[in-house]
Amino acid sequence: MRGQVLGVDARTGAGLVAGDDGHRYTFGPADWAQRGEPAVGQTVDFETDDRRALNIFPLPVAATAAAVPAPVAPAPRKGDRSRIVAALLAFFIGTLGIHRFYLGRNGSGVVMLLLSLSVFGLVVSGPWALIDTVRYLLMSDNEFDRRYPK
Repeated sequence: MRGQVLGVDARTGAGLVAGDDGHRYTFGPADWAQRGEPAVGQTVDFETDDRRALNIFPLPVAATAAAVPAPVAPAPRKGDRSRIVAALLAFFIGTLGIHRFYLGRNGSGVVMLLLSLSVFGLVVSGPWALIDTVRYLLMSDNEFDRRYPK
């Protein structure tokens, strides 16, 4: 089994290993099968007998690094549209629906453009554009790309 050294008493050489199975195992100096002393945080391979670790071997650093998965880099953005540009368009000229055309939502863009031709329509399209501005600013890049693909 593999595990990690949690602690070692410098005076007695006794210590504690956390196994990959979630259990903790005690060991003594005679159980350490390698020259040198165990170090806290060291990855080890060992046999078990009840709650005791036996024949403890330290694993080489390369084997430890291979066992730990590499961090995953975030996926690059897929869309060519920017949520910031969409928010700025919605805030400054949103009543005309230009931000909707920018995002490929031509139907609602036409509705907003037609509404802006009347005073009553401006009362409707103004808050609509303001709500869109806030939504774009609060939306994550991944959510924005999912909703408004290229």
